[in-house]
Amino acid sequence: MKNTLILILILCSILSAHSQLRNNDVYKLTEMNESGIRDIIRIPDIEGYKTLKCDFHTHTVFSDGKVWPDVRVNEAWKEGLDAIAITDHIEYRPLKNTVKGDLNESFKIAKKRGDALGFIVIQGTEITRAKPIGHLNALFIADANPMDTKDPRGAIDIAIAQGAFIMWNHPGWPDNKSTLYPIHDSLINEKKIHGVEVFNHTTYYPVSFDWCKNRGLAFMGNSDIHELVKHDYGSDIAARPVTLVFATERSEKGIKEALFAKRTAACFNGQLAGKAEHLTELFKASLAIETKNAEKGIYEIANISDITYQILVNKQQYSLPAGKTRRITLPKEGKIKILNCFTGMDEHLEVDLPLL
Repeated sequence: MKNTLILILILCSILSAHSQLRNNDVYKLTEMNESGIRDIIRIPDIEGYKTLKCDFHTHTVFSDGKVWPDVRVNEAWKEGLDAIAITDHIEYRPLKNTVKGDLNESFKIAKKRGDALGFIVIQGTEITRAKPIGHLNALFIADANPMDTKDPRGAIDIAIAQGAFIMWNHPGWPDNKSTLYPIHDSLINEKKIHGVEVFNHTTYYPVSFDWCKNRGLAFMGNSDIHELVKHDYGSDIAARPVTLVFATERSEKGIKEALFAKRTAACFNGQLAGKAEHLTELFKASLAIETKNAEKGIYEIANISDITYQILVNKQQYSLPAGKTRRITLPKEGKIKILNCFTGMDEHLEVDLPLL
């Protein structure tokens, strides 16, 4: 007991020495500074691709957001994301008389911070109009200023000429009706809409799952964040909606190629939406399976991801909790339905047995 007390006193004195400057004037708790600490989001790579966690819809004080652009980058880096896009509005800039700069300024500030951290920051902008056309994000642009035009189609064409990927934002906003209007049908046919935001902020648009599936559009999930991320989502790891990008390399070039190839899935609040081929690969990569009794079909399944999967086996529902192992009996043949993985509005991912 005496030796234990002595050890505790020694450790306390060591910690105290590291917690303050070595003088009598200042006592500084250096260990309280967490600016260099980054969360790890455990979502595995899939065969042939890196799984990148991205948020392609964020706002700053240069439109109607509440934070400086480099704060957006710091947040995303600390939360374990791989990339964000700065997508301030063109048409709606309530602070423009106070916050000076053209339509590219917020990206320039964010990019400088991203470069310092080795973090990917993508230039974008939001083309903001009332329904029926609604709101569109143009990603991978070179200059937002020419898009400041009254004609939304003209703004889209300018973005396309710059090599932009066009995402249709929150299709059910603001009237809670997710309607694919003739203007969207036309833009999709002309390959001027490439993806749809099926998850936005705290909202799902289930009908849009079918649009992505049937029209060959990328499934997108983004925060559309205006406040601090923790203000809206709290401190849980991977709380904000993200787009999972299955990229050949961890770079802006790799992300852009993957988006145009539609290798994405939307992820939010324990739900996934995407193509069956991508979700199947992700589900299988999330599991480490150990056979306990092959004859009786007894397995231990370790979920090594941060996604809890809800599965249906022979009309029995089970969870495969994130970061935990479940012992389970599986039939030798048939299918498992993954209830929190959507490939269409009313369609859940189904995976063939055996899993091994």
